[in-house]
Order: sequence, then structure tokens, then C-alpha cells
Amino acid sequence: MSVAATIREKLVRAFAPLELDIVDESARHAGHAGAAPGGETHFRVRIVSARFAGLSRVGRQRAIHAELAEELQSRVHALSLTTLAPGEK
Repeated sequence: MSVAATIREKLVRAFAPLELDIVDESARHAGHAGAAPGGETHFRVRIVSARFAGLSRVGRQRAIHAELAEELQSRVHALSLTTLAPGEK
């Protein structure tokens, strides 16, 4: 399974998102630190979930990082997050 598919599976299971966009931006970082042949090292994620209501931005990001701990310790070098509760922009 690809890293992007694993990220999607874990986030769907943990946060039941209303919206989830995952973009592999690895090609933009070729030759930079953490880049690997074949990509799947740099991701941008936008997620909207009711589970974020009442959590701070840092709390939301910590929750995502906890779910993706294995990936962040192995193949994922960079993860850009936009975490929103329903109704937020």
C-alpha cells in the first residue's frame, strides 16, 4: 500500500472526516533533505472533522501526528496540515 493510501486509511478511521485531501508534494522537494527516489516523503493534508471541535490548532495537529507516528518515523519527512472543524474556513 502506498504511503498516501496508508495516511488516508488511518485518518478516515480515526477522524471520520467530512473532507480529506491528501497531496503528495514530494516532486517539489526533489534534491532537498528528506526527499527519496520514488517520492511519498512530503505531503499536504487538509482535513475537516467534527472531532476537531473544541481542540486548539496544536491539539489537532498532535492528534494527527499521533495517528501517523509510524509513517512520520519512517518514510514521511514533511507533513503540512490544515485541520478544521465543520464550519471553519
